[in-house]
Formats: sequence, C-alpha cells, structure tokens
Amino acid sequence: MPSSNASRRRRACRRTCSRSSSAAWTAEPVTTRLEVVEGDITTLALDAIVNAANDRLAGGGGVDGAIHRAAGWAEMQAALRPFGGCPTGGAVITPGFRLPARFVIHTVGPVWRGGGAGEPDLLAACYRRSLELAAEHTLRSIAFPAISTGVYGYPAAPAARLAVATVRGFVAANAGLLERVVFCCFSAESARLHRAALAGEAPA
Repeated sequence: MPSSNASRRRRACRRTCSRSSSAAWTAEPVTTRLEVVEGDITTLALDAIVNAANDRLAGGGGVDGAIHRAAGWAEMQAALRPFGGCPTGGAVITPGFRLPARFVIHTVGPVWRGGGAGEPDLLAACYRRSLELAAEHTLRSIAFPAISTGVYGYPAAPAARLAVATVRGFVAANAGLLERVVFCCFSAESARLHRAALAGEAPA
C-alpha cells in the first residue's frame, strides 16, 4: 500500500499541473479597434460589411445598389427573398458572394422625419442588431456605412455621434467579441464627422 506521504505528493502534483494547464490556455483579452476609412465599402476584405437596405430587401440605389452589383444581383436577391423583408431597425445576414467580405448584414435605417418619430432609437437599433448578428456568427471584423444619411435624410453629424456611441456601448458590454469595427464613409465630410465623434469632439 502506498504511503500517505506519496499520496499527498500525487495530489499536490495534480493540483499544480491543473493550475499550470489552465494558465497556459488563458488568452489575452481582445481589444476592439474602431477606425474610420473613406472609400468604397464593397472593396473591404472583412468578415462582414453592412448594407443600408430598404424594408423590402429589394436592392436600390446608393450603397445598397453598389453592394448588390458587387456581390451579384441575382445571387443576393435569391438569398434575401426568403426573409420577406425586414423592419426598420432590424437586420438579416447573407453570404457576401463575389464581395471580398465573407458576409453582408442588411439593416434598414429610419427615414428622418424631424427627430420626433423615434429615429434615434431606430438608428441605434440598426447598429446594435448588426453587431449582434456578427457576434452570433462568430465574426471578428465588420464595416458600417453611414446608415440613413443619404436619401433617408438623417442629419450626418448626429448620425455619426450616435453610430460611434452605439458601437462603443456594444463593445464595452461584449469585450473580446470583435477585433475591428470600421466606419466606412463615402465622403470626406462624413469621415471627418465620424473621426470627430471617435475623438469626442463636437463637429464644427
């Protein structure tokens, strides 16, 4: 029969080895990088890009049309048709098809009606739900256009501040889920407003 001293040594070794193994597999927390780029969102080779879609998910002008054309209009519409549309503030996900991005997250922004029809909450929901979908699909990088600031008429400066605040809030509450979030702006002015929002500055 083994001695009590030998038994104690084996138990101590098991505890030490277990702690060492756990320490070896502990990963450093991921820091999410937020950045602004000025350019064409369809050229970004990320896990996902976000499309500013209409509620019918039928393709349209602006960034919506550009993403459809770059991905392949027929393929994208075939993937979107089963959803039967999407409510304002909601989002759905499809493959990226011919795009450099692996996936496209389609979200429907609010039409600006003066600010009293819940537009800020709906716009924030677009960003939040898109980020939730990215996390649900284990995506690590995502790019947003300036949702609703085109033909939907949302004022660009408050939209940029809300976009940055919503993304920051999600990242803070979900540390380690995302590595990179890009605000991809089509114009220099939009890029300036997003950079000012990231820096915490009031736009001029």
